[in-house]
Amino acid sequence: MKKMSTRARVLTGTVAAVALSAGTFGAVNANASAPAAESRAAVKADTSNRHLQQTTHLTVDAASRAAQATLDAAEKAGQRVTVAVVDRNGNTLVTLRGDGAGPQSYESAEKKAFTAVSWNAPTSELVKRLASTPNLKDIPGTLFLAGGAPVQVKGAPIAGIGVAGAPSGAQDEEFAKAGIAALAR
Repeated sequence: MKKMSTRARVLTGTVAAVALSAGTFGAVNANASAPAAESRAAVKADTSNRHLQQTTHLTVDAASRAAQATLDAAEKAGQRVTVAVVDRNGNTLVTLRGDGAGPQSYESAEKKAFTAVSWNAPTSELVKRLASTPNLKDIPGTLFLAGGAPVQVKGAPIAGIGVAGAPSGAQDEEFAKAGIAALAR
């Protein structure tokens, strides 16, 4: 048997590697395209599934408009506040900290918004529930102080607006309602 030169061995190895790669790529590519077709069919079939639920969510643009309208109402009243808008799941969409708002107001606004959307009620109403159920305040991420209001569509919560920093929770909540009103315009 004749011994192959180094050049011939490298060339033969390269050709073998290319052929193996092409075969592997072809097999992977063929397998990858098959599930995609099945997935599309499965998604179509599941859209009529009674176990699925569609929800309405506030867009970032709408959340920003509501937050700005809230901040504008507070500034017009001479108050320095922070405004937070959370989605239906309690995730923060927008937070605006007004000039001069206190350092505690940021977290308080987010928690008020989270609390309002979680219970689909203004936080001033939820404060009243503490008298009969004081352990509500122990739920992580919540803050039972006036200043949070849910954003609703057909009675269901889709977002929450929380405000903190005014001298009273009633004022905070008034500003949150100004943000909700801006969404109707």
